[in-house]
Amino acid sequence: MVIEQLRPDEWERLKAVRLRALADAPDAFGSTFDQVSLWRDTRWQEQCRTIPTFVAVIDGSDVGMVRGAASPEQSDAVFVISMWVEWAARRQGVGSALIDALTAWAQTVGFSRLLLDVSDTNPGAIALYASKGFQPNGHTSTMPSPREHIREHQRELRLPSAGDLSEAGEGGPTRESFQATKTSESP
Repeated sequence: MVIEQLRPDEWERLKAVRLRALADAPDAFGSTFDQVSLWRDTRWQEQCRTIPTFVAVIDGSDVGMVRGAASPEQSDAVFVISMWVEWAARRQGVGSALIDALTAWAQTVGFSRLLLDVSDTNPGAIALYASKGFQPNGHTSTMPSPREHIREHQRELRLPSAGDLSEAGEGGPTRESFQATKTSESP
């Protein structure tokens, strides 16, 4: 398995993996397949350019992804979004490796916390996040329409300081460019 950070020109790859994730696990995400499948290519290009995206690759196939979106209210935090691993690759350490990649990126560019919302009905994801050190922080909510019947809770991981580093991985957004760009992707 290899974890790759998508380059800005790999937006078609982002689109393909994200649509597979939404089709596979519709109750795990704030966005729906029907909504996202209507996005224009320019929106995918913008997302790939501004939201750090990590993809797990096994035998040349993309089998999972995770992205990080700046918290609109908390400048020191990044939301873990779009986390997904295809069924055939689950329980093989793919999810853990994806979280590790996003965590390393966030720490390198100077964020101090990772936040995520997880469905209360997703014990596999809850166990993964707990094993990586994410703790419930008391915030609860429901999924957006049309899944408002699904309750979720927020978890938080505090990151150790990585020093004053300002460069992200090659081709990836820096903290400054990441925070300066507002997207409509919801955490």
